[in-house]
Amino acid sequence: MKKTVQQFIVNLTNSAKDLAPIVLVIAFFQIVVLQQTIPNLSEIIIGTLFVLVGLTLFIYGLKLGLFPIGETLAYAFVKKGSITWLLIFSFALGFGSTVAEPALIAVANEAANVAQLGGLITTQAEITEYAKTLRYTVAISVGLAVMIGVMRILKGWPIQYLIIGGYSLVIITTFFAPDFIIGIAYDSGGVTTSTITVPLLTALGVGLASNIRGRNPLTDGFGMIAIAALLPIIAVMLFGILQ
Repeated sequence: MKKTVQQFIVNLTNSAKDLAPIVLVIAFFQIVVLQQTIPNLSEIIIGTLFVLVGLTLFIYGLKLGLFPIGETLAYAFVKKGSITWLLIFSFALGFGSTVAEPALIAVANEAANVAQLGGLITTQAEITEYAKTLRYTVAISVGLAVMIGVMRILKGWPIQYLIIGGYSLVIITTFFAPDFIIGIAYDSGGVTTSTITVPLLTALGVGLASNIRGRNPLTDGFGMIAIAALLPIIAVMLFGILQ
């Protein structure tokens, strides 16, 4: 118990150091540049404290739960020796973590609202369906990306060829995609790799590379996030083309 409290205090201190530059920048521009008092100061202070505690708990939770479970599952599947089950698990992990990603939910809902303002959809049912379809399109593409990332680790494929080939497809699909979907597609690639997806996929990649003979966790274990951020861009633009 004492060790847990000490670790929490250390994490809290580190989180405060991470947040300090943001607070100082906002305070500087508000007070010195704009020369205005900070509105709702008490609410902002309370909110900042909530962010500080939440960030601390989140980071501690990653170290305590998500990273270990990702590495443990990777080790278990390598020990089992079934590539089929490993790939099924990889797809399910990528799909499930992306569907639950708060940033993706926010972007999908906003994209649906903007599509309504642009006259592409009209009813509330169409708005809900548009946001849901966009989310599932991105989630499926991330699932496939994780499978590709796992195969890269298993086979030892150089990541630079996958990235160059992937962005070549991004450029090609950009020429054919409707203008209204291009920005959403590029943003979707960014929001998929956020609070839930990143720690799970990183742990899976490092765990696999650590437990497969001939693989280096440093050179082979990383890179899965880059692939997971790449494929949704292509998938969403295809979604716009086929819509």
